[in-house]
Amino acid sequence: MKLTSLEQLQKIKEKGLQQTYPGKIKIMVGMATCGISAGADKVYKALEDKIAALKMDAVLEMTGCIGFCQQEPLVDVVYPKKVRVSYATMTPAKAEALVEALNAGEFFGENVLCRIDQEEFLVEGTKKTYANPHPPELPGDVPKYEELPFFKKQVKIALRNCGYIHPERIEEYIGRGGYTALHQVLTGMQPEEVIAQVKDSGLRGRGGAGFPTGVKWEFCRKAAGDLKYIICNADEGDPGAFMDRGILEGDPHAVIEGMAIGAYAIGASQGYVYCRAEYPLAIHRLQIAIKQAEDLGLLGDNIFGTPFSFKLKIRKGAGAFVCGEETSLIASIEGKVGEPRPRPPFPAQSGLWGRPTIINNVKTWSHIAPIMARGAEWYAGFGSETSKGTTVFALVGKVNNTGLVEIPLGITLREMIYEIGGGIAGGRAFKAVQTGGPSGGCIPEEFLDTPMDYESLGALGSIMGSGGMIVMDERDCMVDVAKYFIDFTKDESCGKCTPCREGTLRLMEMLEEVTAGRGQEGDIEKLEKLSRVIKKMSLCGLGQTAPNPVLSTIKYFRDEYEAHIWAKKCPAHVCKELITYRVVPDNCIGCQLCRLKCPVEAITGAKKVVHEILQEKCIKCGTCYEKCKFDAIVVE
Repeated sequence: MKLTSLEQLQKIKEKGLQQTYPGKIKIMVGMATCGISAGADKVYKALEDKIAALKMDAVLEMTGCIGFCQQEPLVDVVYPKKVRVSYATMTPAKAEALVEALNAGEFFGENVLCRIDQEEFLVEGTKKTYANPHPPELPGDVPKYEELPFFKKQVKIALRNCGYIHPERIEEYIGRGGYTALHQVLTGMQPEEVIAQVKDSGLRGRGGAGFPTGVKWEFCRKAAGDLKYIICNADEGDPGAFMDRGILEGDPHAVIEGMAIGAYAIGASQGYVYCRAEYPLAIHRLQIAIKQAEDLGLLGDNIFGTPFSFKLKIRKGAGAFVCGEETSLIASIEGKVGEPRPRPPFPAQSGLWGRPTIINNVKTWSHIAPIMARGAEWYAGFGSETSKGTTVFALVGKVNNTGLVEIPLGITLREMIYEIGGGIAGGRAFKAVQTGGPSGGCIPEEFLDTPMDYESLGALGSIMGSGGMIVMDERDCMVDVAKYFIDFTKDESCGKCTPCREGTLRLMEMLEEVTAGRGQEGDIEKLEKLSRVIKKMSLCGLGQTAPNPVLSTIKYFRDEYEAHIWAKKCPAHVCKELITYRVVPDNCIGCQLCRLKCPVEAITGAKKVVHEILQEKCIKCGTCYEKCKFDAIVVE
């Protein structure tokens, strides 16, 4: 059936709502990559088998990631016309016990994370409020979703449907208001009005540079040429980043609808989603979503019976980090080597096959439909003065709560790390946070009250980037951190321009010397000078930002560089060439645990006799330190 009217869309919506909220118990399992890697597939199978064995009248479905990756595998029970209860860190055995309790009409009280009393449909601006606030048997001490620190300050726009719908069912996306904005745009707005709405919303590109989205669209709209293209950059390659993957796996139609609206605004009829092949599940669900949209006439010719036509294809990337840069991405789609080209002309003027082209990333496209449906003023009500709306971060590293976090721009780093993130794992001391992936900077504790927006992070020598956020504690060596990221960008440099190709290699060689204890006077100054040359002379954003980790760690943690060079010590006890493992005689009881676990037999000593580490044999693996229960091993 090809949809041609709002009434037809409404019928699909009603079907989707029945699927989303059936008149019986519904059990949902978070089956994104993060959940599956934590064992969600085994939990799903256990639920399926137990439901079948008990012949229980219940619905079992998969969903995407709700964001709280630390608590995977996640299982949700939606009671008919009642509350939704989330269960964390589930196992197959716990899943079976859950089904048994539900089948007996009892509340399963283990592994409860929270309850969700109401859900907001962000596209249409309406709320689905359950008729009964909670089942009678639900204990009153179960926390509400909005009370959990991890979710309390989040505002989900890009992630609005992730963890709430079956990502492979277009009816459920439509049930929560999907494609209503596209109908509204195609039947009631001129392209210029769409662009004005995006401009007024203050939406900036969420791919890293933060260029105003509406302004970019306007450039392309005005560019000469009848043939124009729309591209979604899903080539997410930052270490520790998985924002785009989470959206594509949990709500692919949000991207498709946003791209269709963008195509109408600039006058494009063909679009491409460029996604790295390392995301097989995201690509699989996107393929299903495109086919479903085509079957309903939401992609293809004369969408909603209007003159507008738009087709969408997927292009798989080979995983080159440089293809995240838009001109390299374009070259890759064209079948060329993924290398950047000088700008201008910009892609909005001359992009794919020389035609005007708009490239935005997954998160940017996911914001478009809500902006159209709710208005620019609504969206601009979130965020700071210069950075409007929300953005998604992958919060990882040494924090208690890791996962996908969508927050209004402008909240502080401290709020993100200590409230949403739950503080530093193990009660250790915070040391730094890196924003912006391998091209970002490392920010120390003194700037934790800095607002998270484009200008504030830029002033500290970091960037917003695409949304990676890595938290480090007292055990991290900042020289080693800089070396790690330079090693990454060195390997990912396409090699086209000399400053990036040779410069990152030289930075890596110098950092290796410093961490090996062979640093010399003047090395810090050489690192700074070379970094500035690379930033100034490189052709594309990879080289222009690659030295940021070096410059920021020297700026804020210069004492660690000096300790490596002058004292030949690594204060964090990370750099192997600069540390020594030693036995504390007063603490050693001769239990022999360290000796038995040492992989190279570098520890001597009889039972109940103080042991000794043979330095000439020690490989500094740290096994003895980890295994000792009596604090008898120290690192110096």
